[in-house]
Amino acid sequence: MFKTHINNIMIERLKYLIIKNNIDKEIQKKNDILLKSRKEVEINGNGTSGYTIKEGEHKGTVLGHIKRDKKVIE
Repeated sequence: MFKTHINNIMIERLKYLIIKNNIDKEIQKKNDILLKSRKEVEINGNGTSGYTIKEGEHKGTVLGHIKRDKKVIE
C-alpha cells in the first residue's frame, strides 16, 4: 500500500514536469517565430550614420546622427 502511494506521487510529479516542459517549449517556439518575423531597421543605410525616415511628411530626414567633436590641437 505504501509503495502504491509513492508511485502515485511520482507519477503526478512526472506528469507535472512533462506538462510544464511542453508549455515552456510552446512559449519558446512562439518567441522564436516573433523574433524571426521582425523587420530590421536600416542604420547606416545609404552611407548615413543614423536612421532615415521612409514615409510621412518628414520623409528623407535622417535621425540620430553620430556626431563627434573634433579635437583641436593647439
